[in-house]
Amino acid sequence: MENEKIVQGVPFVFSDSISYQADGIVSKRIIQKEKGNITLFAFDAGQKLSEHTAPFDAVVQVIQGNAEIVIGGNPHQLTAGQSIIMPANIPHAVNANEQFMMLLTMIRE
Repeated sequence: MENEKIVQGVPFVFSDSISYQADGIVSKRIIQKEKGNITLFAFDAGQKLSEHTAPFDAVVQVIQGNAEIVIGGNPHQLTAGQSIIMPANIPHAVNANEQFMMLLTMIRE
């Protein structure tokens, strides 16, 4: 299902919807609307998103593996099944401790 579009009203599994890429980060937009997006990410081990800010709140849900999510300079170790809110306008970064998959939900005001 990786290369297929996710169809509304049809059950799916996030981890079956994307594949890891060696030395890379892969993303797949699940829902894109004017008021927010839901994006699935697959990080290879050692990959990272450097510190940045966003003008909107976002929720990270770890689907597989584990990662360090740094918010406002405070590191948080998250494993599969855990989530964290990244507040708007606060610097944050993502560091893949191992291959990991996350769902990012961003809500615009």
